[in-house]
Amino acid sequence: MAEIIAITNQKGGVGKTTTAAALITSLSERGYKVLGVDLDPQGNLGFSLGVDIENVHTMYEVFKKQIPIDQAICTVTYGDLLASNILLSGVELECNKPGREYMLKTELSLVSDRYDYIIIDTPPALNLLTVNAYVTADKLIIPMAPEILSLLGVTQIKETIETVRQYYNPSLKVIGILLNKFNARLNLNRDVLELSQQIAQQLDTKVFTAKIRQSVMVAEAPAHGESIVSYSPNCKPAMDFVALVDEILADKS
Repeated sequence: MAEIIAITNQKGGVGKTTTAAALITSLSERGYKVLGVDLDPQGNLGFSLGVDIENVHTMYEVFKKQIPIDQAICTVTYGDLLASNILLSGVELECNKPGREYMLKTELSLVSDRYDYIIIDTPPALNLLTVNAYVTADKLIIPMAPEILSLLGVTQIKETIETVRQYYNPSLKVIGILLNKFNARLNLNRDVLELSQQIAQQLDTKVFTAKIRQSVMVAEAPAHGESIVSYSPNCKPAMDFVALVDEILADKS
């Protein structure tokens, strides 16, 4: 049975998709069977992994019971992917039946035994799609940028996590806060690191030792349909993501 990890922060621009794509690629490179799930209607995870998101089956069709989940899984260079596009934004209004919080969990239960890891990229909002990710996941990773507004996004997640634990998924665990776009030489970055450590304590978690440094390569990689790990494996952010995967795997052992 796969270990399911959701990448989440209601604040946009904090590196959720970059993180999800890097984890999928890095885990696949190590021989793990990995499924990526794009729950963001912007479809950036699929785009970042080289998928033409307007011409493949998507999570919207799966949730609407138009196709079985098997038919929606597409193969990418590293692992498999369930893609999304803008149609997914209609799910909240269109799927209003009781138990809609379990849609993703129900679908992934049909295929999870084929994979070692399932990595879920969530939208920048605390909506039905995000709740579905929390209900389904074993673990959460919370990326954040070294900005005060990014910190506020993390603190607002806490209530949602506690609600999901109480009613749907008592074993949900936050395994760490990940600092993206990090520069230890800047005062603000050091201040945010200190504040994020305080928030981590409130969430009963930690700030990952691995911190993802900045590089123009991070912005270039999606345009080539690759994660930063495969596009420029020797750049600083790629090496940082490899260190992050080392940390995740070490915690599991």
